[in-house]
Amino acid sequence: MAGYRKTLVHVGAIAAATLLFPAHASTQQEPEDLNAWGVEARALATQVGVWDVTETVWPSPGAKPTVTHGVALRRMIGSLLEETLHVSDDLSDKTVSRIDYLGFNRLEGRWNYVSMDTRVAAVGIMTANSFERDPTNRIQVTFLPFAMPGSASTGVGQLLRMDEVIQTVSADETRKDQHFILADGTARQWLAHRYVYVRRPATE
Repeated sequence: MAGYRKTLVHVGAIAAATLLFPAHASTQQEPEDLNAWGVEARALATQVGVWDVTETVWPSPGAKPTVTHGVALRRMIGSLLEETLHVSDDLSDKTVSRIDYLGFNRLEGRWNYVSMDTRVAAVGIMTANSFERDPTNRIQVTFLPFAMPGSASTGVGQLLRMDEVIQTVSADETRKDQHFILADGTARQWLAHRYVYVRRPATE
């Protein structure tokens, strides 16, 4: 009798696994299909080129903003959009202050994003993902919480939450808004960084 019950349990487990993970599910995609360009990668490819950038920074809620200008070079690396942000709006200046990659993961069904900013060395490499399949004209990615260095007077650091909204305003203008929330007990969210990109006309 005990052996019979074990057999039933084994058969039931196999049946459940077959229902959850069918061998030939209709939604299953082959690797080459997942690596192929989809709608998202084709939309990213339209942003290849040179963009003038205006960066506005609000270091704290209600603070007076600081505005700087630079230039961004965008190109496709496979199905990923690579962006290098230069500290000067002069293309002859090769100094890169920030680099990021944006792409759509067709297996996960969400956007993947990574950025590296030499101006904030303590932060290092930052990764983020969208929660769902955001449309190509408005992508919201959320970063893992990370530590920020403290002030010289207190030496106490701070935990920071951050998201970024990547929006296509028009064919020749895009925008990245970064919102911060400090772990200070207030749960205040504020617009901390705004990058406005305007495409430069193609030169002959």
